[in-house]
Amino acid sequence: MNDAVTSFAINFIAVIGVLMLIVLVGIAVAALAYYQIDKHQTKHSLRRNYPLVGRFRYLFEHLGEFFRQYFFAMDREEMPFNRAQRSWVYRAAKNIDNTVAFGSTRDLRSPGTYYFLNCPFPKLSEESTRSVSMRIGPYCTEPYDAPSWFNVSGMSYGALSKPAVQALSRGAQLAGCWMNTGEGGIAPYHLEGGCDLVCQIGTAKYGVRDEHGLLSDEKLREKADIRQVRMFEIKLSQGAKPGKGGMLPAEKVSAEVASIRGIPEGHASISPNRHPEIDSIGDLLDMIGHVRSVTGKPCGIKLVLGSAHWLDDFCQMIHDRGIESAPDFITLDSSDGGTGAAPMPLMDSVGLPLRESLPVLVNKLLEHGLRERIRLVASGKLITPTDVAAALCMGADFVVSARGFMFSLGCIQAMQCNRNTCPAGVTTHDPDLQRGLVPADKAERVRHFHDNLVHEVELIAHSCGVSEPRLLRREHAAMVVEGGRSVPLNIIYPEPRADAGTGIV
Repeated sequence: MNDAVTSFAINFIAVIGVLMLIVLVGIAVAALAYYQIDKHQTKHSLRRNYPLVGRFRYLFEHLGEFFRQYFFAMDREEMPFNRAQRSWVYRAAKNIDNTVAFGSTRDLRSPGTYYFLNCPFPKLSEESTRSVSMRIGPYCTEPYDAPSWFNVSGMSYGALSKPAVQALSRGAQLAGCWMNTGEGGIAPYHLEGGCDLVCQIGTAKYGVRDEHGLLSDEKLREKADIRQVRMFEIKLSQGAKPGKGGMLPAEKVSAEVASIRGIPEGHASISPNRHPEIDSIGDLLDMIGHVRSVTGKPCGIKLVLGSAHWLDDFCQMIHDRGIESAPDFITLDSSDGGTGAAPMPLMDSVGLPLRESLPVLVNKLLEHGLRERIRLVASGKLITPTDVAAALCMGADFVVSARGFMFSLGCIQAMQCNRNTCPAGVTTHDPDLQRGLVPADKAERVRHFHDNLVHEVELIAHSCGVSEPRLLRREHAAMVVEGGRSVPLNIIYPEPRADAGTGIV
């Protein structure tokens, strides 16, 4: 009897062992299969760069919806962009269902929160209209009729990877919007997609400099001869580091980046903190006029507004010289803008946020009768329909986004932009990490992000009773102030009276 029991036990253990071995072999085979699938698929950057392991991110992200009450980091607590904002962009870029359930996770009582003031009789779908193109540079030989009010902000090749620039260029062409080159010069990858380009001129004049680092008219004409280059933008300052020039770490200055910029390979690319030849308002208008004259194309400026007292002198000098001397556009960046590398004191504490500076700039142009002459481009942390619509309410003609389009490429906010170790392949020159970002697939996501954001801003406009987003005004939105009370933007930021200033409003 004991022998029989022993024999049964041995056989049972053997069977269990065989079953466990089969299960383990099955798991190993499945893991190997998923590894190969992830390694060769092209839609998900993290799974392509980190086969099998990358799947856990999507699993945890999904489970987080059900376990959010057990964790401290809620949907809207993370900075600089929270999970709710990123998730909206991801869903928009993938063109999947972007509806939510059970109620908003947004704190509607927090100061700075925007409300849009819907009307009792919103526009019907058949009453809505698509935004038409807007002309920039009426005094140029080749003015630009910009087709979209939402566009790709300045990001340089070097700061971004080759496949990231390729995907943005192709995606911008599909979406029908412009792409700003950033201050790093025009790379071949900017031209691949065939999209309209804004050539940015930074303080180091990368791409348009001579052997002494000065602005070269010959290279300006060379860039202007490129059909896709529609405008030039002189960058005075940017949101993450007002008063500091561009900074590209040495490990990201490859031979190709160095060749495009006209600098030594393997050395940090540090731009001057301002254009040496621009030391006054007169100098600034001189340079704008010079670039416009040499290229025949619209020329504008990019800046972060801090002190605003100089704007009156700026506008008055334009009138003294003639209205054609004005910049064709102003790109207004926000103090909460982003970049690949910046000193923390400048990123944290210098410059005004867009919600304060944009109404100031709009009002100054209104006071001096220059609002219709100068197009306004809003920039800085504008990645969701709410913030974009608020910028349009405050007077922007166009909105540009950098980090929103980075999220559409698969950026996960790993905060590695300055270290050449971006796990999603967006800001690295490591070929192993770049492999995860497949331009053909990500270009479609760029287009979907653009189109879905435009569509949802249109929904806000229709709710407010206007047929398209550019008709939004300050009275269509309110902002929560201290105490939890909301106040309409036209009360917080009143527009100047019709008889104010030197111009006609």
